[in-house]
Amino acid sequence: MISDQIGLDLLRTFVAVCRQGSLSRVAAQTGRTQSALSMQMRRLEGLLERHLFQRTGRGVVPTPEGELFLGYATRILALGDEAVTRLRQAEISGVVRVGLAEEIATASLPAALGRLHRAYPDIRPDVVVEHSVALGRLWGEDGLDIMIGPTSVVTADALITWNVALQWVGAPDYAPDPERPLDLVAFAAPCLWRRRMIDALVAAGREHKVTFTSQSVTALQAAIESGLGIGLLPAESVRAGAMRVLKTSAGVPEPLTVQYGLYAHDRRKPVVDAAIAALREGIPAMPGL
Repeated sequence: MISDQIGLDLLRTFVAVCRQGSLSRVAAQTGRTQSALSMQMRRLEGLLERHLFQRTGRGVVPTPEGELFLGYATRILALGDEAVTRLRQAEISGVVRVGLAEEIATASLPAALGRLHRAYPDIRPDVVVEHSVALGRLWGEDGLDIMIGPTSVVTADALITWNVALQWVGAPDYAPDPERPLDLVAFAAPCLWRRRMIDALVAAGREHKVTFTSQSVTALQAAIESGLGIGLLPAESVRAGAMRVLKTSAGVPEPLTVQYGLYAHDRRKPVVDAAIAALREGIPAMPGL
């Protein structure tokens, strides 16, 4: 039967290409060559006798037949993962040390840890929420099993990476005065976002002064909403009605992006692998492994 020749690795690659829309990105993330992935996808199309992808100017997208098969492939992989999870639940226990960058440790990542606890009640996450520079130091000292932080603070290879888009935001009635320095709300130094913010303003020749600092995203949101200044926040931290996104016409630079990664010291440990699976569900625009 054809189905006997379609292994899980082939399905995972197919799903990853559909999600990423790019063979080259999947090749870079999995450590394989683009030509090897292309051969895999052609083999899958040959087995199914259907064209699964069509090329665009920016990569590839699934054809209607590819979208249909994507639904089945996703369900098959999910069932396989669920089966493995259920079989392992009784035997996985222990402590896993998790480091989360303060600036992106919003509701989605704690919710992922909650799912981990419900699935594996004998795993105890020891979670550290810190600014990125401190997390990088902890990682270098082997103080963490898993970390989610900027790729710039460590030299290790990430399991997966993604970009966090940062918008310039202010209070709804905040109107920057072009004749005066911009008032800035920022994380306390040292901080990657703060450095990127100031570098962008210096490059644009825009005078500025920091009027409020904190290590708490909630405190920064409150300061911005109160009109103490403008700041950089990801889209999920911009509270509708209480803030507005500023355009370049308001005298601010273009939006910025920061690359983050999910890191693990030893995936051979069952507690680490289980925590990675849970955390991936809390990562925006999660690419496939």
